[in-house]
Amino acid sequence: MLDLKITKRKDLKPKPADESKLGFGRIFTDHMFIMNYTEGIGWHDPRIVPYGPFELEPSCMVFHYAQEMFEGLKAYRAADNSILLFRPQKNIERMNRTNRRICIPEVNPDDALQAIMELVKLERDWVPHSEGTSLYIRPFIFATDPQLGVHPSKTYIFAIILSPVGSYYPEGINPVKILVETEYVRAVRGGTGFAKVGGNYAASLIAQAEAERLGFAQVLWLDGIEHKYIDEVGSMNVFFVIDGEIITPSLDQGNILPGITRSSCIELLRSWGYTVTERKLALSEVIEAYRNGKLDEAFGTGTAAVISPIGELVSGDDRLVIGDNKIGPVAQKLYDTLTGIQWGRIKGFEGWVVKVC
Repeated sequence: MLDLKITKRKDLKPKPADESKLGFGRIFTDHMFIMNYTEGIGWHDPRIVPYGPFELEPSCMVFHYAQEMFEGLKAYRAADNSILLFRPQKNIERMNRTNRRICIPEVNPDDALQAIMELVKLERDWVPHSEGTSLYIRPFIFATDPQLGVHPSKTYIFAIILSPVGSYYPEGINPVKILVETEYVRAVRGGTGFAKVGGNYAASLIAQAEAERLGFAQVLWLDGIEHKYIDEVGSMNVFFVIDGEIITPSLDQGNILPGITRSSCIELLRSWGYTVTERKLALSEVIEAYRNGKLDEAFGTGTAAVISPIGELVSGDDRLVIGDNKIGPVAQKLYDTLTGIQWGRIKGFEGWVVKVC
């Protein structure tokens, strides 16, 4: 168990007055968690302190070699005012998988969960009350050695910050427009596509900026070798309902982020009796299914958006308007069930919900 020291901020910031204008990731709470790593000592000096800037050397290795990782999960306010987390252990497992891939020392899972829960407990008044809102939790780790040279750092900072948020997309649960990316590559087999590292997202920015300029919410990435098979959307895993079968790209190539919401959807769908297949899925197969009237739904899944129906998918001259640009029954049931579990209205599988306070 962490010997956690807490230093409270004296001048607390005002809470947002209008929760309908929270946006995503623009407002931050009063405090943050910090813990240091030093080779030969391990992780040490865990503390909660007032939210504020880090003081780092210009030669800090993270600036030059991008040795860093991050996670994302949420806290929810239930009807009885209790604060709930959704499957935080899964985020911590994924955090350590990422750490192993980029040579960051692993964090004790119990310590990571304690840090998250203690910080959220302290900041419980920041958890918004309105439907569709939550407190976004951003754990991250970065290398801090003040030297140049391509090798793993010997010192790190593990931090957690919190942000009250609304919908990730302005459309909310309404269908979004997605552009298929055919020029740039986000990840390849053997790379870091399965890890939650900033470099993956930096590589996606040029395509995302172009998509936004053309009026699309996100891009759909294809595999980096053949530009043929569907990987994921920039901020979501993807599912397609084709002739009654629910298909999502498999994770076995290591180039797709293993989403917590993705795995939760698969578990729920199979428990309801749906056929869910994880396999390589060619874009041409999706287009052919659409032309044959067999593409019933398409939707994305992720912590930020939960479920985001895809109403329009564009690839070159092919423009697929899916489900009359309305949310389909599968996506709607998943959204209602997941948000019901997260807000404590529906009982989920054993261990899915962790009560903070």
